[in-house]
Amino acid sequence: MPRIPTKKAKARQQAAAARAGSRGRPAKPGSKVLGSNRPMAAEIGEIARMRAEAEAAVAEARKSHERLREAIDILPQGIVFLDADGRYILWNKKYSEIYSRSSDLFQPGARLQDTIRIGVERGDYPEAIGREEEWVAERLARLYQPGERHEQLLADGRCILIEERLTEDGGIIGLRVDITELKQREASFRLLFDSNPIPMIVCALDNERILGVNDAAVAHYGYSRADFEKLTIRRVQAFESEPPWVVDRSSDEQAARTWKHVRADGTLIDLAIYSRHLVYGDQPAVLLALMDITERKRAEARLTFMAQHDGLTGLPNRNLLRQRMDEILLHARRSSDKAAVLILGLDNFKAVNDTLGHGIGDKLLRAVAKRLRSMLREEDTLARLNSDEFAVVQSGLARPEDAVLLARRLLEAIGEPYLLGGHSVVVGASIGIAMAPGDGDESEKLLKHADMALSRAKNDSRGTFSFFEAGMDARAQARRKIEADLREAIENDVLRPHYQPVIDLSAGRITGFEALVRWPHPERGMISPAEFIPVAEETGLINGLGGLMLRRACMDAALWPEDVRVAVNLSPAQFRTGNLLSIVIDALKQSGLPARRLELEITETLLLEKSGQVLATLHGLRALGVRISMDDFGTGYSSLSYLRSFPFDKIKIDQSFVRDLAANRDAQAIVRAIISLGVGLGVTITAEGVETEAELGCLRAEGCHEGQGFLFSRPRPNSEIAGLLSAQSGTDVGGNAGTVGKASLVA
Repeated sequence: MPRIPTKKAKARQQAAAARAGSRGRPAKPGSKVLGSNRPMAAEIGEIARMRAEAEAAVAEARKSHERLREAIDILPQGIVFLDADGRYILWNKKYSEIYSRSSDLFQPGARLQDTIRIGVERGDYPEAIGREEEWVAERLARLYQPGERHEQLLADGRCILIEERLTEDGGIIGLRVDITELKQREASFRLLFDSNPIPMIVCALDNERILGVNDAAVAHYGYSRADFEKLTIRRVQAFESEPPWVVDRSSDEQAARTWKHVRADGTLIDLAIYSRHLVYGDQPAVLLALMDITERKRAEARLTFMAQHDGLTGLPNRNLLRQRMDEILLHARRSSDKAAVLILGLDNFKAVNDTLGHGIGDKLLRAVAKRLRSMLREEDTLARLNSDEFAVVQSGLARPEDAVLLARRLLEAIGEPYLLGGHSVVVGASIGIAMAPGDGDESEKLLKHADMALSRAKNDSRGTFSFFEAGMDARAQARRKIEADLREAIENDVLRPHYQPVIDLSAGRITGFEALVRWPHPERGMISPAEFIPVAEETGLINGLGGLMLRRACMDAALWPEDVRVAVNLSPAQFRTGNLLSIVIDALKQSGLPARRLELEITETLLLEKSGQVLATLHGLRALGVRISMDDFGTGYSSLSYLRSFPFDKIKIDQSFVRDLAANRDAQAIVRAIISLGVGLGVTITAEGVETEAELGCLRAEGCHEGQGFLFSRPRPNSEIAGLLSAQSGTDVGGNAGTVGKASLVA
């Protein structure tokens, strides 16, 4: 490196030269100047002093040089100093690292243009390939363009930003910055921006002008790129408002609320706009990612509608009904008006589904909804609650009689025939009414009370209406108590079967027992099945109860004599679960009872469903060897047709035909026909409810096979069955030796 003299040292040298020149020749160090009056020693001292000063100046310059080098070496940018001729004076380590392929050429006094030419020959500058002289000329021309910045690509792929400035003495200070990573980020951004499937727009931060758009935005909006460049972000907004990034200035990146934009064709789209601040083309800008949520908003609207409306009729459902009721009740509290809640239930709707199919049933429901809507005022609310129940909220009433008038009009309108799919369909309806505020001032309470009134209307006389009464709530509370206690009783295995004997009327012997469930309640004592079986049917508890009784009956019967069977009643609900066959198999396996000794009784209502699953289950049970009995024969709609759908082993004559049989000729004719039918089909006939000797005599005279009733015995706990069976050696009801005596059976 050269030693750079300070200005002070230069001045001293020039002064010495001037003095020497004044004497006619240049002064040489250590020489004697002729003609001087000063002694030689003084001259020598002056020269020594000047030499010392010069050496001190050089040392100081060297220290300054080293300090300068140390200072520039710690800079993260490359720095180079060139003189007025473009020769190297000083450079830092970063400069050498940036141009590592050419660093061997850097020498004090070497010319920059020479190192550039050698570098071009070596291939250090790929941009120069094929145009070497032209490229070198362009590069050298930039040396003397103050403040000019440009980029330079090196052979190893790095990109260098060059900025050069002129000094006062004509020299050059050059700055070199490695911007490779920045260029890579820009390239990545450009790649992500241009090819992103999400529409993106870059806007100027100061004037909101659109600076750039990607292909997805061009396709989505329908504007050309040239058109976009003429627009501001406000021009594509459907409504006048601040741009998205102004909504929340507290975050550099955030999702703005939903915005509406307009396409080139004028259609509106819903957008969720995400914004991020950046620098784009050397100016502050904002990147907008535009998520089109138009379809999502439509889907949300559809879902909201579906969540609040019935899919079949389009009427409000229970959720929306409650909201509207709350509004009506709030208004009623502020005025003296009354409001009525009417729940309308269709009568025999299930029969329409079963006979004509669910398609006709759906058409019927839509037709009913249309009629109901036509009977109401605009301020009234109509809703569908469930399969065949509708609710009407009538507001602004002065008296309950107004609700009565509406109920009568609705019943009359619903009762008119419907022509559906070529069928004339007639259905009736029942209505329960609750009044506000008398029957409650909350929506759920009024709906509950109206539903209780509907149950009373259906139970008392279908096709009419009933108002809620306070006693209905008490009965409902009692029913809920039974349900809770029954659930607990099933879980704790409290219920027990009692057994009523079935007698062979010709031999007077016990052929089997029917298992009848009994519930010993800890507080109420023995609860009648007529009270809790309907609750079990309605709540689904019948499945657990039925399975429990089946297993218990099989376990008990397995200890009886081999020729004695046990009969267990099945509910239609047990067939709908789909696992009845496996439950029966498990009960037989666990108890060890032969399948031929188990008899399962079903009612005609089960066959009303005409389900393939029901028939398949019945055939599966028969395949096990289990006997199938039709209970309560003669009370259904098409009893005879059911005998064709499945080969029953037994028919049980309902007790309504046996009661007062001796005095009722019509009953005698029906019983005679049933017995004759059974004999023809090879089916066992059992008469239920035999209570008198006269009824027994008639049944024997007609050839009935079996009898069951209080004349023989009431249902008994299993602990007493062994005693009944041991009495087989007594006397039968007709006096035949070796059979059961009546006295030993009657409780």
